[in-house]
Amino acid sequence: MDAHATLAFALALGVMIAAAKLGGYLSTRLGQPTVLGEIVSGLVLGPSVLNALHWPVFEGGAHLDVVLEHLAFLGVVFLMFLAGMEVEVEALARAGRPALWTGVLGVLVPVGVAGVVMNALGYSGEAGWFVGLVMAATSVSISAQTLMELGVLRSRVGLALLGAAVVDDVLVILMLSVFQAVVLGEGGGVLMVLGMLARMALVLAGAWVLGVRLVPRLGRLVDRLPISEGLLTFAVVVTMLYAWAAEALGGIASITGAFLAGLVFGRSPWRQHVLQGMHKIAYALLVPLFFVNIGLQTDVRLAFRPDGWAIALTLVGLALVTKVLGCTLGGRLGGLDWRDALRLGTGMTSRGEVGLIVASVGMQFGWVDDTVFAGVVLMVLVTTLLTPVALRALYPRRPTASRAA
Repeated sequence: MDAHATLAFALALGVMIAAAKLGGYLSTRLGQPTVLGEIVSGLVLGPSVLNALHWPVFEGGAHLDVVLEHLAFLGVVFLMFLAGMEVEVEALARAGRPALWTGVLGVLVPVGVAGVVMNALGYSGEAGWFVGLVMAATSVSISAQTLMELGVLRSRVGLALLGAAVVDDVLVILMLSVFQAVVLGEGGGVLMVLGMLARMALVLAGAWVLGVRLVPRLGRLVDRLPISEGLLTFAVVVTMLYAWAAEALGGIASITGAFLAGLVFGRSPWRQHVLQGMHKIAYALLVPLFFVNIGLQTDVRLAFRPDGWAIALTLVGLALVTKVLGCTLGGRLGGLDWRDALRLGTGMTSRGEVGLIVASVGMQFGWVDDTVFAGVVLMVLVTTLLTPVALRALYPRRPTASRAA
């Protein structure tokens, strides 16, 4: 093992965590969510400002960026597990109607409006509609964190947000797969779509049934064994397996699997013990790394090139308007009043890593060029930064339920 690479990793980890905590503290002092400060800290450390990982002190840290990205992935997995533990399944089921309408319209409106606008600007049909798919993607991990800080994740809006995210995830994956099949001529048609839906449903239902039936039994067995922190280790293992199974077997985002694991453990007799342990692991190390890494991976300078201004501003405008409009209308059709529907629409606005993942598929197949991709990066950054600020503004000031910084 290269000793210098190990030391570079240790230093980078220390700097990132310290920067995240300092940024989170300053953000709360300004009346904003901690997540905002953590992301801004990543932007300062990243290629947008300091480009710290390329300083001489970090040279020789082989694949340092990849290792940090893997740790950041664990951060979002643990974050969504904790979000799942905060939610009661019965309450989530009651949020079904607004969640369904919000998830559906939150996909259809961005795809339709963005596709038409991009085609009108001279982009090909393939490029235009693919940009619409990028606009449809959402990432509620940041919103979930903000709602937890505000103490309203268990509210009707918070539950609808989590349910709508699952609907959004399934629809975007289906539409992306159909788009790829049609454009690349892979075929499959209706049978392919039905097969994907069946696979998703089977994996989700199977994971839930197995979790409800087996987790309590296995948990009691582990609890009797002379293993240090056995129950907490058991929760970590199940979370990792659920995250893997959701994406590898079901074609659904891994964070959905982690959220499902949280729902399972939230019903267990050891809920409080697991919640406290996972919270310490997550917020001492992994969750701050996730939010800082968003900034580390973003170079906002790309969107400020002479040929990138117009498309970047167009994408940011489309992202904000279409998602808020579609999801707010969905919330109203689902039975929410206008204020809660707007809160729900705002919470669904952040694209996060999901938007970048979808856009990278377009780059791979040549459906979007460098200019559009740079605009997508700026769009993801703006929606990620604005969402927690806007959510905080839409809720009256109140003591938070827990300290997540």
